[in-house]
Amino acid sequence: MSASSIRFMMCAPDHYDVDYVINPWMEGNIHKSSRDRAVEQWQKLYSILTENATVDLIQPQQGVPDLVFTANAGLVLEKTAVLSRFFHKERQGEEPYFQQWFEENGFTVHVLPKDLPFEGAGDALLDREGRWLWAGYGFRSELDSHAYLAKWLDIEVLSLRLMDERFYHLDTCFCPLTDGYLLYYPPAFDSYSNRRIEMHVPSEKRIAVTELDAVNFACNAVNIDQLIVMNKASDALKERLGDAGFRIIETPLTEFLKAGGAAKCLTLRSTESVIHAHPVVEKTESRTIRLEGQLLDHGLINRALDLIVEGSGSFQVLNFNLGEQRQSPSLAEVKVTAPSHEVMETIMSQLIDMGAMGLPQEICDCLLEPATLKGVAPDDFYVTTIYPTEVR
Repeated sequence: MSASSIRFMMCAPDHYDVDYVINPWMEGNIHKSSRDRAVEQWQKLYSILTENATVDLIQPQQGVPDLVFTANAGLVLEKTAVLSRFFHKERQGEEPYFQQWFEENGFTVHVLPKDLPFEGAGDALLDREGRWLWAGYGFRSELDSHAYLAKWLDIEVLSLRLMDERFYHLDTCFCPLTDGYLLYYPPAFDSYSNRRIEMHVPSEKRIAVTELDAVNFACNAVNIDQLIVMNKASDALKERLGDAGFRIIETPLTEFLKAGGAAKCLTLRSTESVIHAHPVVEKTESRTIRLEGQLLDHGLINRALDLIVEGSGSFQVLNFNLGEQRQSPSLAEVKVTAPSHEVMETIMSQLIDMGAMGLPQEICDCLLEPATLKGVAPDDFYVTTIYPTEVR
């Protein structure tokens, strides 16, 4: 796609301020941003982008100071938009304004269930070759939202778990670049996510940044072909990017760092295309389990939920019935979601060891397969266990 046909959506910082605290960067910065300096820094970024692409504007609105961070408006692929569902109530008032803008500009808009957080292109970044979608979860967006993205956008979704609260959105620590390169901060992710990154991006294309560059939001950059626009980069990082063929423009965005955002957060690329021929090989998977017993006294429920999170999954407590007396058993039903079948199997085996059971509606009929050789079981043959087992 030529630079002349690339478009971004931005919002002027007419009403921008740090009015509340919903991430670590906002702590201690309530009403400490300079309106004049913010406008000056935003205008410089706007000027750089208008020289290299087309920028469309959304009207600023009073009462929603973070509307300026348009990356969180939603996720756009071709003429389809998935509207954000903000995790914090402080930002939920932005949703109608972003939905109106998408509809007025000819996008087909998909709306997620109200109780399913997803924060747009802040947590979902297209591989710049158009092969798949990187999607973050752990702080602002729920893993369950990724199944909707894959269905509505017809694209493979690679889910990555964020582990450092400073990097609460994927785009604060992860930036896909032209020609398959990747700029990212590995310590922001769990071990499974780092392995997934390494499986999809060759080592010579991975550009890992230091913590110093990460906290200066070097990964929160705007990439237009060989141009990268960012707040600040160390000399070593600029040299590494230069060797890879990129041209760097630094433009200070310190007033917006006080709210936890920089160049990428201030923009939404509204022209994105995808290669639909790439096969979907992995999908998120969900199962529901039941835990019963002395869940609180024995700490069972906490151990189970920690196990899910530490195993790269996510959970939703669907039902929790606390025993009426201390000796009475409690019962919990928990929906478990994992980024792949492999991860789900690992989590479930550990939960079963703790005594978890699948719900009755998840029990399915047996499949019969012939044994092709004497004494050799078919693939995926069910092996008996020491646990109480029902076969239907």
